[in-house]
Amino acid sequence: MDKNLSESLLQQLKESFFSGELLPGTELVSQRRMSESKGLSRSTVREAIGQLEAEGYVEVRHGGKTRVKNLLEPYFNMPIEGVSALGDNADFQRQVMDVRAMLEGEAAFYAATRATDAQLQALDAEYQRMQKRGQGETTLEKAKDDLRFHMMIAESSHHLLIICFSQLFYTRFFNAIYGVLTRTLQKYGRYPDGIRSQHGAIHQAIMAREAENARTAATEHILYTRRHLDE
Repeated sequence: MDKNLSESLLQQLKESFFSGELLPGTELVSQRRMSESKGLSRSTVREAIGQLEAEGYVEVRHGGKTRVKNLLEPYFNMPIEGVSALGDNADFQRQVMDVRAMLEGEAAFYAATRATDAQLQALDAEYQRMQKRGQGETTLEKAKDDLRFHMMIAESSHHLLIICFSQLFYTRFFNAIYGVLTRTLQKYGRYPDGIRSQHGAIHQAIMAREAENARTAATEHILYTRRHLDE
């Protein structure tokens, strides 16, 4: 085994994590395929993967499958069960929306700047599907659709902290996000009029790679919904 080759592969894989090319939760190709595609020995690949596991970047599961870890997860200790009961608490919902406004504004900014053409195509396809799904959906389905769209934006940001935090934040605080939509629908009897056009503004700005407009549109989208909690 060539130690220099192993170190080089290790740095390449780390760069893929840092750039968001390999997303937290995804599986790496098998060591055999990686060895073949990169022209390296199995021992060289095994050494690099072992070092990644030792440093906490990946998790090697039963059967040899290797999953990219969310680097923030060890520091995000509040269990899901601990926040589930807060889903209907209006004050907590406001706090969640405040964080979303900052998080999604930055995600949209970096997505407009860094998304690959393939990611823009996927985001466009998801946006088009979202426009058609509104009729007849349950509130839960609408909440999931909304977060899927925003998570795709975060994953297109190629910003490691935004991606890691978004995954954890949306998972742990989904009940509060869902609760905001439920409260709004109960109050007004329908989806607020501005939501659809705001999604359109976010989509348009990202597709045009207008980063500042994307940040402004995404931030205002969340603050618009938050204001409905105060009315």
